[in-house]
Amino acid sequence: MVSQGPAASPTIAADTTVTGDVASSTAPPTPATAPPAPAATTPGWVLGATPLPKGPDGTPLVLPTPPALRDRRLTAPDRLPPPPEGAPYRSAAVPIDAVLAARMGSTHQPGCPVPLADLRHLTLSFWGFDGRPHTGELVVNAKVAADVQEVFGKLYAARFPLEEVRVVEPGDLTAEPTGDGNTSAAFVCRPIRGSTSTPSAHSSGLAIDINPFQNPYKKGASVLPELASAYLDRSPARPGMITRGDVVTRAFAEIGWGWGGAWTSSTDTMHFSANGR
Repeated sequence: MVSQGPAASPTIAADTTVTGDVASSTAPPTPATAPPAPAATTPGWVLGATPLPKGPDGTPLVLPTPPALRDRRLTAPDRLPPPPEGAPYRSAAVPIDAVLAARMGSTHQPGCPVPLADLRHLTLSFWGFDGRPHTGELVVNAKVAADVQEVFGKLYAARFPLEEVRVVEPGDLTAEPTGDGNTSAAFVCRPIRGSTSTPSAHSSGLAIDINPFQNPYKKGASVLPELASAYLDRSPARPGMITRGDVVTRAFAEIGWGWGGAWTSSTDTMHFSANGR
């Protein structure tokens, strides 16, 4: 079982500023040219390898969770250099440069609610399910960047495990659905689920999804990710799950964000947003 005990007391390096009780680095983040890395793997299942069958309307089918993923505790291979052992939480926020804009590609388009100039590229420390620190990256709205850095600092202090934290790229949007993804991510210009025109809070960089597989979306017979049905049963709690009143919901509530796990017409336990939608 992955330890979720308290991390060592953070120290503040000379090149950091303090946001609340979290040290936020002012040093440049790792360059946005992070190479792609293979997905996490687990015995008995190859992630991202098996496209889902589709129903008559072309919608991917919801299938039972494979036994190998019913208590999922994976860590994706590093795309960015991990923090040194024993290092405190570090984060940085910088404008979107040309290299990152190219990586983002069609995830930001003309007509999106915010221009690239109003977004920020965050790099931040997080704990993996392997009990080791890693470096992730998010794109968020500039006006919430400091708040998001603070939230992830609190998750780091609690050693809340995350499988992967990275920027959404065009390939994620065009890949055949496999129903086993588990990327924690923020900005992507898309409509809300069930709409073709109403922008999601993700489109403004004002929403973040955390460990989607352990915290699936459900409305009626629809489950996303499609293989995550084993996690609709929220008891007993397993590592990476978000529950009412835990460190994740408290940290986001403290910056004024709403949680999709509290919705009634649907349940979206992965989802946190500045507008509560």
